[in-house]
Amino acid sequence: MTTTTSADLARILKDSKVVAVLGFHPDTMKPAHFVPEYLQRQGYTVIPVNPALARRGESYFGQRAVSTLAEIQGPVDIVEIFRRSDKVRGHMDDLLAMHTLPKVVWMQQGIRDDDVARELKARGIEVVQNRCMLTDHRALM
Repeated sequence: MTTTTSADLARILKDSKVVAVLGFHPDTMKPAHFVPEYLQRQGYTVIPVNPALARRGESYFGQRAVSTLAEIQGPVDIVEIFRRSDKVRGHMDDLLAMHTLPKVVWMQQGIRDDDVARELKARGIEVVQNRCMLTDHRALM
């Protein structure tokens, strides 16, 4: 149901250029900040998604924070989720309201929702669950 092979993960990481980070955090010591920061340093465009930061007009990595995924105008390759597993379902409407659906939804280490994964797969969106993009990027790229 979810993508887990090294070859598939490497393909996703290689072919993706734009990552929207749902649950981005401004604290540089938290994974929801340092993982996207790492990705940006590797050449990805990283769009922070955090309503509080968007209200304050904050920008990170050259991108203005947005409140919702649906606000993002251009195409997004990966939506990376840094929200607790029990909160993932609550973001489905926002995710499905995006101008262009992402190719991949990547739930970070410790985050998993098999029902949401099934629904996303049925809409043609590839799903990665319970994996760290930073760790996988370092191991596979």
